[in-house]
Amino acid sequence: KFHHLVLLARDARGYRNLMKLCSAGYTEGFYYKPRIDDEILREHREGLIGSSACLAGEIPGLLLQNQTGEAARRAGFYAELLGRGNFYLELQDHGIPEQRRVNRGILELSRTLDLPVIATNDMHYIDREDANAHDILLCIGTGKKKNEADRMRFPGEEFYLKTPEEMARIFAEVPEALARTLERS
Repeated sequence: KFHHLVLLARDARGYRNLMKLCSAGYTEGFYYKPRIDDEILREHREGLIGSSACLAGEIPGLLLQNQTGEAARRAGFYAELLGRGNFYLELQDHGIPEQRRVNRGILELSRTLDLPVIATNDMHYIDREDANAHDILLCIGTGKKKNEADRMRFPGEEFYLKTPEEMARIFAEVPEALARTLERS
């Protein structure tokens, strides 16, 4: 089982380590998709910032499975591995009920573990109007037709680049998450 984890370079060393991780994902961990494990991340963690990612992330996935203790353990692991202040719990809201449930768990983990939260948006196209074109590209990429029920698709039209005003409206109850998203290391 694999999951998403967001890793960003904080500095030049982080950039070099990110390149090493990308290469290792293809050369050492490739199995249908490039991937890395905890061991290689530990070797190349310096200069990186991480976050818990979308619903396909490990921590959100554990929260969806009601494995709150394991989600807390893994969040603590990443915070310790990357260093305090270098790991963030992500809040996302694309109108998906599971995301709202995960967000409640993320906020609880944030309070319990004293980990910062950020407000992010999973973006796959620029404008809301591009949702249909994106759906067609998914069909082309997977060899499916739009009318096929059992095919890859995104739930809704919320995966576009939202304006700061839209993000502020969506995350009005957690303004600190929006402010923290704009912080620079």
